[in-house]
Amino acid sequence: MYDRGLAYLAKNQNAQGYWNDSMGSEPGVVGLCVVAFLAHGEDPNHGMYAAPISKGIDYLLAQQNPTNGYIGNSMYNHGFATLALAEAYGAVDNPKIAPALKKCVELILSAQKRNKSEAWRYTPDSTDADTTVSGCQLVALFAARNAGLPVPDDSLKKGLAYMARCRSGDGSYGYTSAGGGKPTLTAIGVLCLSLAKEKEGKGFQSSVDYLKTQLSYRDRHYPYYYEYYMSQALFHADMDTWNDWNARNIRYLSTIQARDGSWPGNKGQSFNTAGSLLSLALNYRFLPIYEK
Repeated sequence: MYDRGLAYLAKNQNAQGYWNDSMGSEPGVVGLCVVAFLAHGEDPNHGMYAAPISKGIDYLLAQQNPTNGYIGNSMYNHGFATLALAEAYGAVDNPKIAPALKKCVELILSAQKRNKSEAWRYTPDSTDADTTVSGCQLVALFAARNAGLPVPDDSLKKGLAYMARCRSGDGSYGYTSAGGGKPTLTAIGVLCLSLAKEKEGKGFQSSVDYLKTQLSYRDRHYPYYYEYYMSQALFHADMDTWNDWNARNIRYLSTIQARDGSWPGNKGQSFNTAGSLLSLALNYRFLPIYEK
């Protein structure tokens, strides 16, 4: 399944490094596609997928605003592009990655300082926040810190404090408050706490217990986004539950994968395929962000 998905991405990537579908030119999607290659343990410098990885990274670097370091037109794009550069840093032979990643991190930190919730939303100048954008930035910051970049503990603590304010008594996370909790948002919250090595509190366990009741959930609006986060959250939080969920996820994804190796959905085949692959990538555990 994974080989067929990577073959699809490699075959359909254009010369500029992105994909010609509805979301394939978004830097965040290109970033997730790059991470999908790296997560399979592909050699990014000499392997069979070295060219797609390099083209994807070059595209991300070309999209960066040279003044403020912003990549793309939303913090989603910026966060996932930062994650890709952080995972590529030290593995990919490209001297431009380090300075670009440093600028990416600085932009995330400066956006948080301007935000009255001390978290993030759609643009660097947003004054409000939500759990999906904030979770995306936190994961990017943890990945950058793993790569050796300085990330202040205070910034991570403030971001996690915002996420905690959006957690309700049953452990579920809401979008901009503790109300209306959803499995996808809860998976993001659990992953952020896991990466922060903060698994001892009651809130964490209640969120994991909530996720255990959602193993058959499907996100109708953002298919594969849920699978992407759920696999990481359970892997870090509860291996027995991850093993159960992983077996179900493999069965589910194997039945809907297209003959060409892609996955169907309403967000473009590059995103669908990258999200599906990354939900399977915990079976390999090559990436720093996927290690305990």
